[in-house]
Amino acid sequence: MIQYYFDWGVIWRSWDKFAAALGLGLTLAVVSLAIGTVIGLAGAMARVYGSRWVAWPVWLYVEFIRNVPLLLLVFFIYFGLPEFGIYFLDKTQSFVLTLSLYAGAYMTEVFRGGLASVPRQYMEAAKAIGMRPWQRQRYVVLPVMFRITLPAVSNNLISLFKDTSLAAAIAIPELTFVARQINANTFRVMEAWLTASALYLVTCYVIAMLLRLVERRYASIR
Repeated sequence: MIQYYFDWGVIWRSWDKFAAALGLGLTLAVVSLAIGTVIGLAGAMARVYGSRWVAWPVWLYVEFIRNVPLLLLVFFIYFGLPEFGIYFLDKTQSFVLTLSLYAGAYMTEVFRGGLASVPRQYMEAAKAIGMRPWQRQRYVVLPVMFRITLPAVSNNLISLFKDTSLAAAIAIPELTFVARQINANTFRVMEAWLTASALYLVTCYVIAMLLRLVERRYASIR
């Protein structure tokens, strides 16, 4: 019977690589969520308030992105765009673009549901005190919508952080890529993948705890 002996020294000697990879993964997720939030907000506004000719392309975009595997989108943006003469994106930028478009599709539906959940009485009260349409959106609709959708936005951030593991497919040195590299160089299979799994688990748990604190803080604001 073959026995496997753990050697955690390999992990300690490579800890700086794991830390840098973890930081890169978090950065990719946060930047993509920020861009995706802008896309999602614009898409939700178009679907709720826009005409059919504006809402229809947004619907197509959302349905396409949500029904195509993310890894396929990563390959299409990274390998496909150069075929159309688009060479100015490096691998990290192309992945951020892909993840942002992916996040934007989901955030469009999140914000669309949030806009539909804003109580009608709020809008009527805003009209009654003479607010202009843009003022009603700025001071009434958007703050209430963000408070309603905050749990979904938090879940999307965690999901995006886990999805950054797909960046390894185009050799971006995030957590999964580093674990695979250490595994290939040292043949320490269990140590590399257990460490990567533990870092994903702990980081997602910490993110969830922090975001729950933010949710409770904003839920207490009336």
